[in-house]
Amino acid sequence: MAQTSRIFKSSKALGYVSNHIPLVVRYIRCRKENLVVTCVGKAFHTYACSRFTLLSVSGLHSGELTCIAADSYHVYTASDNVICAWRRGTELKHTYVGHSSPVHLLLPFGPHLLSVDENSVLKIWDIKSQDLHMELTFDSVTFRVTTMLHPGTYLNKILLGSEQGAMQLWNIHSAKQIYVFKGWTSAITVLEQAPAVDVVAVGLASGKIILHNLKFDETVMEFMQDWGLVTSLSFRTDGHPVLVSGSLTGHVVFWNLEERKVMSQLLGAHNSAVTGLKCLPNEPLFVTSSPDNSLKMWIFDMPDGGARLLHIREGHSAPPSCVRFHGSNGHNLLSAGGDSSLRIFSTITETFNKSLGQASYNRKLSKKKRKGLADPLKMPPIVQFTSETTREKEWDNIAAVHLGLATVTTWSYDKLKMGELKLLPERFDPKKSHLKVNAVATCLCLTSCGNFVLVGYSSGHVDKFNIQSGIHRGSYGHPYAHTGSVRGVATDNLNQMVVTGGHDAVIRFWPFKSPGPGALKEVNIEESVSFFRPHHDSSMLAAALEDFTIIVMDLDTQTVVRKFQRHKGQLTDATFSPDARWLVTAAMDCTICTWDIPSVQLIDCFKVDAACTSLSLSPTGDLLATTHVDYLGVFLWSNRTLYSHVSLCPMSDTADMPLLKLPTTLGEVQEGVEVETDLDDSQPEYKSDDQISNDLVTLSLVTSSRWKNLLDIDIVKKRNKPKEPLKVPKAAPFFLPTLPSLNLQFDLSKTTDNEETNKIKMPADLQCLSGFAQLLSEAAETNIFQPVVAKLKVMGPSAIDFEISCLAPQSGGSFDLMLQFMRLIESMLISNKDFELAQAYLGLFLKRHGDLIASERQLRDYIPKLQSCQATGWESLQAKLFYGLCVTQSLKGM
Repeated sequence: MAQTSRIFKSSKALGYVSNHIPLVVRYIRCRKENLVVTCVGKAFHTYACSRFTLLSVSGLHSGELTCIAADSYHVYTASDNVICAWRRGTELKHTYVGHSSPVHLLLPFGPHLLSVDENSVLKIWDIKSQDLHMELTFDSVTFRVTTMLHPGTYLNKILLGSEQGAMQLWNIHSAKQIYVFKGWTSAITVLEQAPAVDVVAVGLASGKIILHNLKFDETVMEFMQDWGLVTSLSFRTDGHPVLVSGSLTGHVVFWNLEERKVMSQLLGAHNSAVTGLKCLPNEPLFVTSSPDNSLKMWIFDMPDGGARLLHIREGHSAPPSCVRFHGSNGHNLLSAGGDSSLRIFSTITETFNKSLGQASYNRKLSKKKRKGLADPLKMPPIVQFTSETTREKEWDNIAAVHLGLATVTTWSYDKLKMGELKLLPERFDPKKSHLKVNAVATCLCLTSCGNFVLVGYSSGHVDKFNIQSGIHRGSYGHPYAHTGSVRGVATDNLNQMVVTGGHDAVIRFWPFKSPGPGALKEVNIEESVSFFRPHHDSSMLAAALEDFTIIVMDLDTQTVVRKFQRHKGQLTDATFSPDARWLVTAAMDCTICTWDIPSVQLIDCFKVDAACTSLSLSPTGDLLATTHVDYLGVFLWSNRTLYSHVSLCPMSDTADMPLLKLPTTLGEVQEGVEVETDLDDSQPEYKSDDQISNDLVTLSLVTSSRWKNLLDIDIVKKRNKPKEPLKVPKAAPFFLPTLPSLNLQFDLSKTTDNEETNKIKMPADLQCLSGFAQLLSEAAETNIFQPVVAKLKVMGPSAIDFEISCLAPQSGGSFDLMLQFMRLIESMLISNKDFELAQAYLGLFLKRHGDLIASERQLRDYIPKLQSCQATGWESLQAKLFYGLCVTQSLKGM
């Protein structure tokens, strides 16, 4: 069984930036730059702080990362109970194995690495030798380690914070406990070294922030964060006495340590908890990360001492539900997620990723009055959208349907923002209509010209809007286009026809320009329609039905031309290949199938871990983009058929489907990752035989330039005659044989070491035959002409003309050689092989020696045999050609 898909191979994942693991900042002296390391599941990313460019992606770990730490030389990661040390973000240098439970804390400490697992077992490793230096075990009931810190200037000392609120100071060199701080009744969540010696900042789960002097065991000052648990702390080191704290609600607070009060607040810095926060050394900058899949850099340049956003890298904070390629080059993806945002992802580089913002009922007011996580003006998530490139420079070119709303929003790809228009018919607007109709938009379509949007509603209405002005331009049906919900709407490429499908299991065709009550045609189908997916270039329309089947309609003939059945769950999406030969479908049964439309066969199918919610094939056909349940990224799969030979034979109903892992952000196979095995097709690669059947005429594979101009070789030579006379090469002695070439080369193939060189041997018959003539004369005894034909195939037109001309007696040949050549032609005609070569060679032979053949009885009597063989072959070929022409003409007349 093949362990991979026949067509698609995992490429990479887009849109992953960070998760709940706190970020790490490290300074690289040779680059003179700070680098930020964030976790993305089983790997970590390294960003440069200058422009937030992605520098590297690490190799994959066996499981999800549980914590990250770094120093000037390594990045340390923990996955389950295994610790790894990486150089340059990609090279695995060391591995530390010894913990019995998952590791959740790491701390580089000079030549040692400290690690703490969930059972509060602290191990000290020698970084270079990977040996275990020391081990300390704590009782999780009385002192469960939650954080640790090396206090500045404290030689060989570490400070441990616990879930019970107490702190302990240990000497790791002597393995002795130095001091126990009674602490506080709340769990310690974070410890941070202050710029002042002996002072550390302690963050508690109760929201308290305490600056504590370790030397005297005294609290210097105390703050209270209003939003609960303190997730992160960091001090400015650029000369300003400021402490920055993060919270679970996504807010950031700046504390003035001299005045002992709040200096400023950054509300809604993230949509989720600020789990990572770090001020850059000696710079007015700090970076934050969050489980909302974003990484942000802030700069302190506000009048009140606060910070503003400087750089950002972000993806969807909720799983995307719809993805589509935009443009004709296949470099950009549009995706909409559960966070109500619309984003652009580049398949080339993450630097080109952009955000069009979140959907809002009032975009301007939402920007001004947004004070935190809950935005009352935020619209529900986008469940479906459509885009066109025709008019994107002039007005909005994206239309989107939102969950549970009848309002359709417009967006501008060129301006990277949400449009001002909200498309809503008056019948559904409570401000303009007294009728209370609880309808929601269920499907939409943007015309190829980029001027009109057609929207279908759950009430059965289908309306047309002008996307430039938002004006309602008419409705299809009187008063409804369908009985029940409208599930699909599409137009043809020339805006002559509108196609709608509904819950009533009817597909209707309407005139585009004159919306009205009458439909042009109705097609009754077996089940209700789930969605439409058109292919404008071929006038084909795929319609998914609720019985898990999908049909393909031809919009020109308005008939169902194909039907596919294989899925065992609700269909979620479908997409055509650019040439409309394939249809790729996805369903809730976690399968992705590829159908060959002309043959109505399933040619590829594979399973994934999570059901695919949306998919799209690039306009160039090289990439397939998918989104999946509970995954924040957009996954790319490359098309194997573009760069390798793939046997696309139909899959049987009982064939097993391989389970493929989703692509990773790495995009390449690294050491330690299993390489996908080659496809194990049940059928070997087909190789065509030299001759399929003896009763069929077979042509050769010789290029036409070697035989097509043989009859006109004199004209070709005259046309190609050089203007200047050719320089005659220096003649060789008459007794040394030469090879025919532009350069002087001697033919020493028949010389032997023991041959006497002082004697001149002459042929017995005083004939000096060429290589071709020798092969031809040898065939007289064996009647095997394949070597002679092979010799002719590799010769050029001039060489063939020369050899055939030299067969005559006056040119050094003989009548026996001429008769032997005629037998060669006869054998080629009888075998039905190389038919066009035999005709060309025979024509040239008759042209050169026609008069001589007519005068020589031996040759003249052999002509009827050649004529009979030639007529038999031509009649067979002529019958096949005439049959093919008749069938073609008959199909054209239908």
